[in-house]
Amino acid sequence: MDFQDLLTRYFGQADIDALQPAAVEAGLERVRVDFGLEKDPGRRFGLWTFMYMMGNAPDLDVAFKSAEDRDAARNFMDMVDRMSGD
Repeated sequence: MDFQDLLTRYFGQADIDALQPAAVEAGLERVRVDFGLEKDPGRRFGLWTFMYMMGNAPDLDVAFKSAEDRDAARNFMDMVDRMSGD
């Protein structure tokens, strides 16, 4: 999953800074719906990481049934935090 492609798919454009708040909320709702319906673990994880980057990811215990997936998500969050300097 490419970040720019996901922005275009869910928000109608790749320039997130140009979106109105209502368009952001509508796009995030579409991502949440697709995440809830997705059965493929890899795509589901990809959608979760996209939601995380958008500041709207569900809690790990809600998003992932397996401890392995939750650990992978924690590792991703730690990596993003290190990259952002937090």
